[in-house]
Amino acid sequence: MDERAQSRQPEQEDDRPEMLVKLQERKERHAKRGLPARIGVVVIGVVLVILGIFMSGPGIPGPGIVVILIGLSFLALEFDRAERLLEKVIVWADNAKERAENAPRSQKIATGVIGALLLAGFVVWAILDDIPLLPIV
Repeated sequence: MDERAQSRQPEQEDDRPEMLVKLQERKERHAKRGLPARIGVVVIGVVLVILGIFMSGPGIPGPGIVVILIGLSFLALEFDRAERLLEKVIVWADNAKERAENAPRSQKIATGVIGALLLAGFVVWAILDDIPLLPIV
């Protein structure tokens, strides 16, 4: 029975997204660090998550979700709940990537055309309504 469990382990690791394997390696290296470094990682993670939440607010420009995920990756080194949440996000993103890669050619073309039309529509709207695209100093 041990042989079957050992033979399944490499297969399970191969099925996991590469980012999850790297996260586990980072977590193992992080566990060997001293207490001040570990506290610093937690503080940085909390600050980044709070900053990301702030940047996600209405009227505030910035990549809030990306900053939250970066902060979560710091917190995942110390806390299992943060690691589980980050794992869910990574698996979801990996599945979305696979779906996009396996999409039919016609769907990829339609998505590109719709994106180009939306961008062109925004540019026309910005020109006609005289919306400044750059802040005026």
